[in-house]
Amino acid sequence: MPPPDEDISHLPGGRSARVTRTRPYADAMTAEPAAAWSTSDVLAASAAWQWYPDDASVVTGDHTIVNWPDWSPQGAVVLAARPDREPAGLLDEAADAARGWGRDHLSWWVSGADNPDLEPLLRSRGAETVETVDVLARPTGSAAPADPAAAGIDVHQVTTLDHLRDADVVDVAVWDQQPMDAARLGAELDGLRPAPDGTAAALRVVAYLDGRPVATGGATVVDAPRPPLGRVARLWGAATLPSARGRGAYRAVLGERLRLASAAGATLALVKGRAETSAPILVRGGFTPYATERLLRVPL
Repeated sequence: MPPPDEDISHLPGGRSARVTRTRPYADAMTAEPAAAWSTSDVLAASAAWQWYPDDASVVTGDHTIVNWPDWSPQGAVVLAARPDREPAGLLDEAADAARGWGRDHLSWWVSGADNPDLEPLLRSRGAETVETVDVLARPTGSAAPADPAAAGIDVHQVTTLDHLRDADVVDVAVWDQQPMDAARLGAELDGLRPAPDGTAAALRVVAYLDGRPVATGGATVVDAPRPPLGRVARLWGAATLPSARGRGAYRAVLGERLRLASAAGATLALVKGRAETSAPILVRGGFTPYATERLLRVPL
C-alpha cells in the first residue's frame, strides 16, 4: 500500500494550473453516488487497493510480496495473502523471497480478512507491530466542517515540476526517504497531468505556509467495486512537517483532495490513516472507520 495518510506533526513553487483555495472546502463537493455504499462495498474497495512503485520487485501468486527500491526504507513487504492457505507455508515462501533480496526482516500487512492463524504465527516468530492504520471512508459530496486553523495556508494541485519538488521536500522529511531524482520526478509528473477537462485519475496537492511547503498528499481515482457506485478516490501519502502541526495544513490538503476527487467523478473517499495521528483528524472531517490493519515486522 502507499504511505498511509499521516500527520507527523512523504520555497514557493511555480504557478499552479488551479487557483489557490482559501475558502472552506465543503461547498465544492458535488459528486453523488447512483447507489449507496454499503460496508461490504467499502471493505471490497479497501481489499482491492494495492500499490507499489514501478521500480519495485514483486512476487505474485498466493501472496503479493513487494521488495521496495533502495530509495525507500520499507524493505520487503507482504501486501496480501490467500486466507484459505496454511499460514506457515505462506510465511516460509515469503521469507525465502525476502532473503533472496538480501533482507534481514519481512513486513506483513494483516487485517480481519486474513487467516485467523496468521497473526499468532507471525508473533510466534518474533514479529512486532510497527504500524496500525484505520480504514476510513466518507462520501465526497457530503459537507464537512471547515477548519479555522487553515487560514493563511495556500494549497495547489501539483501540475508543475516546481510544485512536485516542493511536495518531495515534505516526503523526504516525513517518510525518511531519498529525494526523487530527475527520472522519478519526470515520471511522476507525467502521471499527474490533468486531462483536457481538468480532471486527473492520479493527483497530488502541496500546501504552503508563509511561502514554504509544509504538507502534501495524493489521491488515485478508480472504478468502484460495483458500477452503480461510480468511482472511488484512494487518498494516500498525506504528510505534514512537524513545525506545521496544529496549523490546519493536513485538513487543507485533505479538503483539496476531496474537491479534486469529486470533480473527477469519485463518490467515495477511501483512506488508510495512522490510528494515533491522522485517523482522529479524519473522523472529525466526516470519515467513518470500517476496519483496522496492522503492519508486523518479523526478523529473518
